[in-house]
Amino acid sequence: MISKSTLLHLRIPFSVFLMPVFLFALGISINPSGFQIVLTFLVLHLFIYPASNGYNSFFDKDEKSIGGLKHPPEVEKDLYTTSLVFEGVGILLALLISWQFAVMVFIYGVISKAYSHPSIRIKKYPWLSWLIAGIFQGFFTFWMCYIALNDSGFDIILQADIFIPAVLSTLILMGFYPLTQIYQHEEDNKRGDLTLSYLLGIRGTFIFSAAVFLVAILGFLVYFKWFFGWQLFFLFLLFIMPVLAYFNFWFLKVKKKPAKADYSHTMRLSMISSLSLSIFFILLYFAK
Repeated sequence: MISKSTLLHLRIPFSVFLMPVFLFALGISINPSGFQIVLTFLVLHLFIYPASNGYNSFFDKDEKSIGGLKHPPEVEKDLYTTSLVFEGVGILLALLISWQFAVMVFIYGVISKAYSHPSIRIKKYPWLSWLIAGIFQGFFTFWMCYIALNDSGFDIILQADIFIPAVLSTLILMGFYPLTQIYQHEEDNKRGDLTLSYLLGIRGTFIFSAAVFLVAILGFLVYFKWFFGWQLFFLFLLFIMPVLAYFNFWFLKVKKKPAKADYSHTMRLSMISSLSLSIFFILLYFAK
């Protein structure tokens, strides 16, 4: 029986914030079956991401807000086992699609453990954790999803029309990643984790994220113009506007009052960006 604390620390609803990467891969996929779409989504969002969340929570034992939990309960012993069981189930289900997908799901799990486990703890190295999180939650996950959705081999990533959106997925996550740490400075410092946001400072985090977002958005605009034409170019611009508007609104509030760099504003930006990008990528799927 899974304890209530463990169920909360799996943070299954929080996995929705990572949905745009899956939907981007789906958006450019060539006629995937309903079975592939549903199972790929469930493997990642119901099993692998929650497994990673739970494993991370087990070792962090956060007392203050974390992604998806404003007031995290005390960690129970069954969280560790449950996170491993969820990961195991996810890998077995991935095998129903292809062995390539299962291998990549396994690799993702290994990296997520290295990110949190105290003997390695990539999380405490600011630039390395930024690169690892961005690459594996962006590029690697996009590649993994595309393989699952299209019965492809590993070499598919060598194609420009797959490689470029995989890179763009990483850039978006690299821009957002420091913002997810901005309200955890005290907690991270207490554990000895030198996160990128702590290193940059509150204002520096916003400036750095804005610079990466700018590069990512320009990249997306060039990509959509090049591969799809002006219509999707302008449509993407339209859907990214709410994200940029809220980011600037929040930054102005933080400049006046640094305490506004808090959990609530971070989750609100996450929700707006996830919703905006998800809707756009769904439209991309039907617009092809």
